[in-house]
Amino acid sequence: MCRHIGYLGEPLSPAEVLFRAPHSLLVQSYAPADMRGGGSVNADGFGLGWYPGPGSPPLRHRRSTPLWTDETLPPLAAAVTAGAFVAAVRNGTTGLPVTEAAAAPFTAGRWLFSHNGVVRGYPDSLAELAKTLPVTELLTLEAPTDSVVLWALLRARLATGEDPLTAVAALTATVEAAAPGSRLNFLLTDGETLIGTTWTHALSVLETPAGVLLASEPLDGDPRWRPVPDHHAVRATAAGVDLLPSPQEPS
Repeated sequence: MCRHIGYLGEPLSPAEVLFRAPHSLLVQSYAPADMRGGGSVNADGFGLGWYPGPGSPPLRHRRSTPLWTDETLPPLAAAVTAGAFVAAVRNGTTGLPVTEAAAAPFTAGRWLFSHNGVVRGYPDSLAELAKTLPVTELLTLEAPTDSVVLWALLRARLATGEDPLTAVAALTATVEAAAPGSRLNFLLTDGETLIGTTWTHALSVLETPAGVLLASEPLDGDPRWRPVPDHHAVRATAAGVDLLPSPQEPS
């Protein structure tokens, strides 16, 4: 499956985690260490989303090609500093399109979202949940993939003013009920709060005085990296980091 990274804290160059770390996202694209559920490389696209300043909507750079082939992102990432960003490399599910629009992070308004995993039985398994979305929303989805539908379902919850952590947890439980055995690791941020979930796939957290990193795999040998238990959620804000169990039943 995919690999993704989220950061929240003091301004940091994304290049530090995308390219310079010993087990950077670049390395994880061609030599991942913990690919649960199949796959050996993450070569079906990549993306970086970041916030250029406080209160600003996020900017993005995405491609449908392997990260190691892109000559644009390394200098771009090195020129940027941001207090929050999300980056991902994609290992697309068999049968789903390999397009730039299918690469995370996805965005709407102030939000950035990434999904590491797969919805079992897609698209049939999400058909009933998709009926809760406006037809125009379904007709204008940017790509016909499980991740994009999940993002549409989550956006609908966020648009009602639902607490982000509650929305993510509820979506996880609802999708698991509709498609048992799905792999549902999410990253979500609005630039002020960073949320990560574990549902079958791995996620680790590094908390330092400068900020918080969430990553599918630790970026280096720093002993402060901690694995997030399965079926849990992490919420990072300026006030600190909370680790919470995810609900098992839909709400």
